Amino acid sequence: MKRIVLLRHGESVWNKENRFTGWTDVDLTENGVEEAKRAGRMMSEAGLSFGMAFTSYLKRAVKTLNYALDMMNLDWIPVEKSWQLNEKHYGILQGLNKKETARKYGSEQVFLWRRSYDVAPDPLPDNDPRNPRFDVRYSEVPAGMLPRTESLEDTVERVVPYWENCILASLDRYDQVLVAAHGNSLRAIVKILKGISDEDIVNLNLPTGIPYVFEFDDALRLRRDYFLGDEEEIRRMMEQVAGQAG
Repeated sequence: MKRIVLLRHGESVWNKENRFTGWTDVDLTENGVEEAKRAGRMMSEAGLSFGMAFTSYLKRAVKTLNYALDMMNLDWIPVEKSWQLNEKHYGILQGLNKKETARKYGSEQVFLWRRSYDVAPDPLPDNDPRNPRFDVRYSEVPAGMLPRTESLEDTVERVVPYWENCILASLDRYDQVLVAAHGNSLRAIVKILKGISDEDIVNLNLPTGIPYVFEFDDALRLRRDYFLGDEEEIRRMMEQVAGQAG
């Protein structure tokens, strides 16, 4: 049996402040650190052990992975980081408080930006300091590939090649791998794995710091998927996450 475990990063500072985050590199809260450590303990208690891990270029995901692996005594395994696992880019919304944004643009427009599959927020201007082209970590990424805004559809298109060529392909070598990333980049993976429609995937709310296990047979056919932890707590966390934005 093969396993891929998806782990959304722990609570970030901007999650707590109710702000659109996207590609902005914000840190974990103390609660987010504890969520990451708890995830590591849960995976260890479930008998999971990984040969390799993947994460994004953003510290909230990187640190979540590091804390989880430390709790499992797996700090030594190879880790691959990719910008393609970054969160959805929220364009001009990045850094804005959701309630203030709704007052400025109207609640219907903000809901469309957040919850539609193919509508992206307005893009960042070329000279905006939040534009990823000014960030050294993306200096080797072709300029035409760096987003200034994204819809969920755009995020799926960005994630799919990396999923197919790197993450899924890693199961040829390892029986179990861990992916620590973000609400929307992980939504993209779940969409692919479970064949979820464009209309339904926007309603999937992944809780922070809860491991989501996918089990495959040796032919890499998905056999089952499940969250680790108490079902009622996970349901409650999903309801809370529904109001967050990356």
